[in-house]
Amino acid sequence: MPGQVLPRRFYARPTIEVARDLLGKYLCHGPHAGRIVEVEAYLPHVDEAAHSFRGRTARTKVIFGPPGHAYVYFIYGIHCCMNVVVEKDGVPGCVLIRGVDGFGDGPGKLTRSMGITLEHYGADLTRGALVIRDGPKPPHIVTTPRIGIRRSVELPLRFVLADS
Repeated sequence: MPGQVLPRRFYARPTIEVARDLLGKYLCHGPHAGRIVEVEAYLPHVDEAAHSFRGRTARTKVIFGPPGHAYVYFIYGIHCCMNVVVEKDGVPGCVLIRGVDGFGDGPGKLTRSMGITLEHYGADLTRGALVIRDGPKPPHIVTTPRIGIRRSVELPLRFVLADS
């Protein structure tokens, strides 16, 4: 069962640490809650697949802000995807939530089934209707390259719960 809402300090750490530590936590939006089972890390400054790689834009400005906020964007003209802003203020790291138990097998399906939309861009994940709550630390995590990208494809930055 979901525990306490994660504090901002949880997110104000290196991207890979936060990505791995998000597994087993609970993404909660209104009446919906599910265990996070798959994530992808997008590193600051060096990761060509990261939306922030080319710098701050109107679309990516939230990634450069304080940690613990939602970066929600529209992709392929049909899906919204949700990232969690991490690192310290001004360092553009984020983690894509790819899978949540019971809410679809992909980032677009899970946002649709949980009611997460572009209106949640910049939402503070430490309070409000869209939050991440604590959960048990998973025993086994599988690491692989990320899915569906064209740049920095070789980086092992996708993390999945082994039992999911």
